[in-house]
Amino acid sequence: MTAKQLQCAIEAILFAAGEAVKISVMAKSLGVSKEMVREAVALLRYEYDTQERGLMIIDIDDGYQICSRPMYYQYIREILGEQRRQALSNAAMETLAIIAYKQPVTRGQIEHIRGVNSDGAINRLLERGLIDEAGRLDAPGRPVLYETTQVFLRCFGLKTVKDLPPIDLKRPEEYAKFEQLTITEQEA
Repeated sequence: MTAKQLQCAIEAILFAAGEAVKISVMAKSLGVSKEMVREAVALLRYEYDTQERGLMIIDIDDGYQICSRPMYYQYIREILGEQRRQALSNAAMETLAIIAYKQPVTRGQIEHIRGVNSDGAINRLLERGLIDEAGRLDAPGRPVLYETTQVFLRCFGLKTVKDLPPIDLKRPEEYAKFEQLTITEQEA
């Protein structure tokens, strides 16, 4: 496979996928190294940028996704219609922040931090694809563990959860329970 064929294959894969595709998955399916995939994507990005094309490739969770440039949103909205999504409630944002920073985390741990029932917020986040089940805690009752998704990363413009900004603990006494919470087998 030539370098140009590799670029075209990656472009086709990213276009058809419609979501982020892991570098390792592309490398395996194309029969090339991860480094070759990274180089081909870098060349594609360069072409998209220098030719001022309407598409771009973004990094998401050790993978790539092809998407439209934000500057063309108004035209896309005009053709496809504005997709109105109701903003997340404060409860949902609080719950999402806890999951993002403490993942994987159980419903009980989330409720311990928030001090209130979080069923509704967790259900809304699941419906929107911002969080997903990450397995079960090996503890009595085997509670579900939650983690953020690639949709979360894309919505917040992050490559990985490691890119989350640090928490500013201006009032440590209020955040002590948040910082001390870790997943152990004793918690459930």
